[in-house]
Amino acid sequence: MSEHADTADITFEVLPDDLAATPLVPDSPVAMAQSAAVFAPVLPPSPDVAVVPPESVGAWRRMGQEVVAGLQTLLSAAVYATLIVTFGFQVARVDGLSMAPTLEDHDRLIVNKLVYEIGEPRPGDIVMLYYPLNPEKMFVKRVIAREGDSVRIVDGRVYVNDVPLHDDYVPAEFRSHDDLGPQVIQQGYYFVMGDHRNNSSDSRHWGPVPKKYIVGKVKVRWWPLQNARIF
Repeated sequence: MSEHADTADITFEVLPDDLAATPLVPDSPVAMAQSAAVFAPVLPPSPDVAVVPPESVGAWRRMGQEVVAGLQTLLSAAVYATLIVTFGFQVARVDGLSMAPTLEDHDRLIVNKLVYEIGEPRPGDIVMLYYPLNPEKMFVKRVIAREGDSVRIVDGRVYVNDVPLHDDYVPAEFRSHDDLGPQVIQQGYYFVMGDHRNNSSDSRHWGPVPKKYIVGKVKVRWWPLQNARIF
């Protein structure tokens, strides 16, 4: 095994005994080659070159992959949320008391926007709709009658196709005493009312609502939590 001896900045290699004992002829090409091999200096690594351990490179690569995966997850979640809000469900807040006591002011709701893409609104459904006189506004009302139905109101009592409406959800103090009709609902339209009959602007005032203005069905009241409910 060879040994090394260091002097200043240059490292020399000491030859094994058998090679060191071999006489060399100064002018011989072999001697010159061997001499060059013997005294060829081994220079130390340049201080300007940084040596990065392989395990550090692997750690940085894994970290980069994890960051990319995280960004992809966030992007996917954003896309899914956009699709859900745009085509599936929408979060809404109640402003006002026209649907009291079923819905109160500032209740938070989840509205199913897909249900009426594959089906029709039914009497009794609580729906979110565009205000027909100003579609920039949105209301929450209850469907009372659909196309082809006859609606009549006598002293606040609602009749659909001459049958009294079962509206036990309306307290006596919230009932109105108005009269209307009879009125036959035209094709593609729905008659809607608020549960707070004497404090609601609805189809009694601005007529039936076209289906295209009905955004979706109220499915959940999720706030306040103590009053959470599925409709």
